[in-house]
Amino acid sequence: MTTRRSFIKRAAFAAGLAAAIGLAAWAAAATVLEYKMPAGRALTYESRSEQAQVMEVMGQTMDTTTVSTSAFTFKSKGLKDKNFLMGVTIDDLSISVTGAQGDMSPDTSAVKGKSFDMVLSPLGAEVDVSGAEAITYAIATESRDLSSGFKTFFPDMPGKPVNVGDTWPSSVSTTEKTTSMSIRIELQNVNTLEGFETVDGMECARIAAQVTGTINGSGNQMGQDLTFAGTVKGKDVYYFAVKEGLYVKAVSDSTAQMSIDVAAAGMSIPVTQTSKSEVKLSKKS
Repeated sequence: MTTRRSFIKRAAFAAGLAAAIGLAAWAAAATVLEYKMPAGRALTYESRSEQAQVMEVMGQTMDTTTVSTSAFTFKSKGLKDKNFLMGVTIDDLSISVTGAQGDMSPDTSAVKGKSFDMVLSPLGAEVDVSGAEAITYAIATESRDLSSGFKTFFPDMPGKPVNVGDTWPSSVSTTEKTTSMSIRIELQNVNTLEGFETVDGMECARIAAQVTGTINGSGNQMGQDLTFAGTVKGKDVYYFAVKEGLYVKAVSDSTAQMSIDVAAAGMSIPVTQTSKSEVKLSKKS
């Protein structure tokens, strides 16, 4: 009996050691990170974000809290040139906004079920999301479309084989437009392949991105011309299934420091926004 137990222990140890060696060898080899979207593949993502805004106006503090939840399905229609053509469906979108003026939550029911086409490159560049510009909702007296959110949805891959510890840059620019304002956000990321983890049964690269950026814009409210300027800092951690070529999940934290200048009143209003968000792949076929 002792011999048998020793054999079992040795066999278990050997199996575990072989698995560890195999994983270490795989992790040590240069890894290619690219999206794979064969025709017919459908991916559903769920997301949640929380944003807290603090604004100082004439010695008074005004707080606004925004909570958003959403679900989107991306279905590949095959290749367009060398990129992926995907149909996107808005499965769900809910936005809760509370602040000094009470409940300012928009009615987003009209966007649910709407669809548009977008083009994604194998490295994660959102080549074309213009179709989302036609999908709009109203918040207070302002109209807003969904294009900016999809412009930054998929993380960018390096475009070359990488090892653990390697870094690569990426950048993105988006413009948030409403009826009376236009705000441009330019972000620069330094991405680092930190290691590998198993997520939902898939071997994933864990990538951390240090994010910095600028905010600039202008608008007019109640007859007053406004200009916006500020900076953004944050960190994203996301997981990418290497073999499957899938974006699996991400968590993000960021802080924006801004000023809103009202030239006619000789006033500069400081604004701080802190944001947290999570995205996860909830269904794939």
